[in-house]
Amino acid sequence: MDLDGLPLAEFAFPGPLRDQLVAAILSGAKTATSGLLLGYERENEPLPTVGQRCAVVDSQNRRVAAIELTEVRVVRLADVDLQHALDEGEGDETVAQWRAGHESFWHSADVRAELGDPDFTVNDDTLVVTERFRLVHTADIEGYGDRR
Repeated sequence: MDLDGLPLAEFAFPGPLRDQLVAAILSGAKTATSGLLLGYERENEPLPTVGQRCAVVDSQNRRVAAIELTEVRVVRLADVDLQHALDEGEGDETVAQWRAGHESFWHSADVRAELGDPDFTVNDDTLVVTERFRLVHTADIEGYGDRR
């Protein structure tokens, strides 16, 4: 599969968290993700669509895998359910744990800078784009191996 022609799927920012998330995708533990609708709106970027394939990039900006979206929903932060939290594959066992981790990320200096709002915060009514995906290909890159 040619990963070069696919749009990028970037999980978190380059660094330890991205590496952890990419490893979880490659192991099959992570089959869902979520992001702020506001991020799409600020970038004037269309929402992802079911069936879309994306190239997952690691912290070195290498295209290491391809995923295919199987579900895309826009929900209130308060309406994210336990199954979604579990499917994000980050070790959360409750929605409260998932939300605390995501709020910490979304309230970080990096996210606030990306959004252009140093005081940005989320609340129950913040709209979140939830996505489910399946791993369809792993690139033949040292450290990853061609698995699909």
